[in-house]
Amino acid sequence: MKELVLIGSGNMAIAYCEALKFLNIDFTVIGNSEEKAIEFTSKTGKACIPGGIKKYLENNSTKPSHAILAVQVEALFDVSKVLINHGIEEILVEKPGGINYTEINELENIAKGKVELFVAYNRRFYQSVLQAKEEIEKDGGALSARFEFTEWSHVIEKLKKSDELKKNWFLANSTHVIDLAFSLIGKPKEFSSYTSGKLEWHNPSIFCGSGISENNCLFSYYANWESSGRWGIEVNTSKRKLILSPLEILQEQQVGSIEIQKVEMDYSKDEKFKPGILEQCGAFINGEKQHLKSIQEQKNDLKFLSKINGRTQ
Repeated sequence: MKELVLIGSGNMAIAYCEALKFLNIDFTVIGNSEEKAIEFTSKTGKACIPGGIKKYLENNSTKPSHAILAVQVEALFDVSKVLINHGIEEILVEKPGGINYTEINELENIAKGKVELFVAYNRRFYQSVLQAKEEIEKDGGALSARFEFTEWSHVIEKLKKSDELKKNWFLANSTHVIDLAFSLIGKPKEFSSYTSGKLEWHNPSIFCGSGISENNCLFSYYANWESSGRWGIEVNTSKRKLILSPLEILQEQQVGSIEIQKVEMDYSKDEKFKPGILEQCGAFINGEKQHLKSIQEQKNDLKFLSKINGRTQ
């Protein structure tokens, strides 16, 4: 019998809670402050135990087998270490797994050979994305692709977030798009990258590059945090262009046509719940790991993520 704990009491934890209730999963919610625990319960109807996960594990003889970690990015590393040290067998930690490259590298080293730890890139589980994967495979694979991860700096700079989080915004947020793009076309095999500009809270601010993936798909990317833009991915096959912009909706442009059409499919799961969360929870609980991202994969990806971000690890 699997015993699951959900750690956190903020908006992401609420999203996980609603999905887990729908899946009829038995789980316990652990928060930190009494005030946040009460607020969580008022919004979800699910009891939330305050005091933190370390205290909970020390005071309970029964050890959970699974944990979903949905706390602030700054706390992901420390709370993950608590779970690993207590021998929780399977852990799903919110992306990116740590606030910087050092924490992610160390987390992988700590988890190795002890637990299975996955990083929750929920956009891999969007219904639009899962359908896009099927269509790409049906068409014989991706031939070329381009993606954009422009962030709205005029919004982010006003957010009540720590300076450390904003400094690492590329890793903490933009990797959603980058991870998704390379999950569709294969990891980069060779590529050139360029960066320029800087903001008060992040350096660099303009990114571009191009290369070829392990699946021999040519790709290019672009982002300008000093100008306008949005997240988006386009993948070309021999039969059509598949467009994810917004990422939640799949559109297509057939060869020989300039018309772009929405792909008709069932979007209801991502309309009822925070997109991707329901499918991701089901995959984690049921051991369906083909779309989940392991901490080992995340660590390996840091090499090309650092290059895109104009840094060395």
